[in-house]
Amino acid sequence: MRLRRGTSAAQALSLVVSIGKGNLFYFPPTGRAETPQPSAGPHRKMDERTQRILMVAMELAERDGYDAVRLRDLAEQAGVALATVYRRFSCKEDILAAALDLQVSQMLEMMRDAEVPGGSGEARLQWFFRAATDALAARPKLSAAMLRTVASGVPELAERVTRYHGRMIELILGVYRGHFKPEHPTEAERMLAVLLQDVWFGALVGWTGGMHPHETVIETVDTATRLLIAGIEVTHFPTESPR
Repeated sequence: MRLRRGTSAAQALSLVVSIGKGNLFYFPPTGRAETPQPSAGPHRKMDERTQRILMVAMELAERDGYDAVRLRDLAEQAGVALATVYRRFSCKEDILAAALDLQVSQMLEMMRDAEVPGGSGEARLQWFFRAATDALAARPKLSAAMLRTVASGVPELAERVTRYHGRMIELILGVYRGHFKPEHPTEAERMLAVLLQDVWFGALVGWTGGMHPHETVIETVDTATRLLIAGIEVTHFPTESPR
């Protein structure tokens, strides 16, 4: 999906809900957004049954958590044979990882033409992580299931998890720059994106484990953003990242 120029980032993020009501990254719109239309993005490459499997998996996880995503129940509610599920996915972690990868892909696609609020890279990043964390906190069981999947260490998920991390880095870089033009990142930009993703993920894991409220996640990433950007300004980095 391509958005009209001038679409706000909040509107763009709200359109990600088009995959289904169990969407992890649904952001409540702050203004009038255009109606979602069929996209040429990654979810169009999936057949209809695969999309149904992913949607039902997210709905089950959102309602009752990670343990509720049982393949037999999932197949029944998605209206497909259990063998159909196994032909597409090796395990429930594979399904949840695929759902998360699709969510981030859609969010990245829809953010490309959106206007991210904030007059600086720091302000834009702080807005993004605050909005993303609030969205996750609104769906705690689904969020915990997704995070548990990413941290599971299941060897079969390596490719999906690597792809997810790569797209998150691309998303963070685009928000920081204020645009999503295909420019190779500098070493400083690359490290900023990698470290912020790590800090955010670690803080989210603590939140899902009951160690702190989600507001602490926001505060932690805000602080990390400020310190890392300040460090970039006083540290010499190569002007280009190794290719």
